Amino acid sequence: MADLRQFKLPDVGEGLTEGEILQWLVAVGDVVVTNQPLCEVETAKAAVELPSPYAGTVVELLHEPGTTVDVGAPIITIDLGGDGPAAAPAPADDTPAAGLIGGPAPGGRTSVLVGYGPKNTEAVRRPRRSGAAVADRATAPQVLPEADYGSGTERPPLLATAPDATTKPVRHGGLEIGRAAEQHAGYTTAASAQAVAPGRRAPRPLAKPPVRKYAKDAGVDLATVTGTGPGGVITRADVDAVRTGGAAAQPARTPAELAADAGTVVRFPAPEAGTEGREQRIPIKGVRKHTAAAMVSSAFTAPHVTEFLTVDVTRMMALRERLAARPELAGLKVSPLLFVAKALLLAARRHPMVNSSWDEAAQEIVVKDYVNLGIAAATPRGLVVPNIKDAGRLSLAELAGALADLTATARAGKTSPSAMSGGTITITNVGVFGVDTGTPILNPGESAILAFGAVREMPWVHKGRIKVRQVTQLALSFDHRIIDGELGSRFLADIGAVLHDPGVALAL
Repeated sequence: MADLRQFKLPDVGEGLTEGEILQWLVAVGDVVVTNQPLCEVETAKAAVELPSPYAGTVVELLHEPGTTVDVGAPIITIDLGGDGPAAAPAPADDTPAAGLIGGPAPGGRTSVLVGYGPKNTEAVRRPRRSGAAVADRATAPQVLPEADYGSGTERPPLLATAPDATTKPVRHGGLEIGRAAEQHAGYTTAASAQAVAPGRRAPRPLAKPPVRKYAKDAGVDLATVTGTGPGGVITRADVDAVRTGGAAAQPARTPAELAADAGTVVRFPAPEAGTEGREQRIPIKGVRKHTAAAMVSSAFTAPHVTEFLTVDVTRMMALRERLAARPELAGLKVSPLLFVAKALLLAARRHPMVNSSWDEAAQEIVVKDYVNLGIAAATPRGLVVPNIKDAGRLSLAELAGALADLTATARAGKTSPSAMSGGTITITNVGVFGVDTGTPILNPGESAILAFGAVREMPWVHKGRIKVRQVTQLALSFDHRIIDGELGSRFLADIGAVLHDPGVALAL
């Protein structure tokens, strides 16, 4: 006898109201066990996997990938009485057992996903399968997201251009014509017809939905219309031309006709430039939606002040090479960011007011005796700021290990919501992209953020002479309600002093 249970989308963060189903990890008819990942969901903070609170057989997937679902809405139906493994007795009200996702937890809270359930899949967003989108994706340069870490001298490749599939020549008799030109002229040849095997449908004419509806209402078959828009897209004017008989569709030329033109030069006019079909709309949701709201709130709530400092870090870079050879740091990445983080932690200990927050409701300034160091990271789903808990208590080797773990997790897109909450001060490393400096916006709830620029060889006055030195720029943005100009300047100067001469750290 069937015993159907519906699993509802839980609150996998802190007060989140919705999530987007990125992909299903199971299919209808699959037998699942307790804690087996069912799907991957993207919330406003991170992408997470939802483990099954039941054991049984999947009966129905209630939402397609790409659907945004409200917290508390059913997403999957599982038959506990099917052929699958026996399930643990479930409460009569369909509430998952304690400790499972959506179930009760000690203290009256609801169990969330953070750190829960096995991981055996990679987060991959399923591509949309529209013809135009696939064609655009095949030729357009794709930006490769890169986590915001590393030194300024280690430049990641920012663009990866896919091979241009539209320029491969096709030979018709003695004449070579590029595929893009062939399609633009409306040719139908033996080579291009290979894509349409006997018994299969011909390619669908390129036209936008409003034009398709217009042609249908007018009784015009789009297969008989030659598109004059960009890339051969059929426009309303093309439909009108066929409808009024002013310009009928051009008949396709045969391979024999093309062969007769062998030895002649065929030139095709370039399509007129226009905006139709050359715009892309990206839904604002998930991490990007959350980031946008947070940045707007921060920018128009806290009065920002930004100060800049250029520092000669030649000694720091030399120390980096020596420490990298130390056994204590074997296997760890000793990057310039590690030294910047350590310098900031030392300066925050000397100026604790910088590591504080503004409590508007209580009208109080909350000074933190701990430093949860945030590191801004660019991920495939947008900007996230995970933080290293109580970073001020870590040794240099422990801090290097924590940075490495944080980097790997962020690049994999698996940063948990808990890792992005509770930050007290942030570093954004723009130098990894070859950028010198910027004016960063405060992470909400924090009072200061430090931008670390690229380390470059530059002419510098050293001991009265101009020499080539390694130089970087720092930019500190701070909340002027809490930090005045003197405090901000002293804090930034202390960071610069440690980076210029790491031996100063002994005096802090």
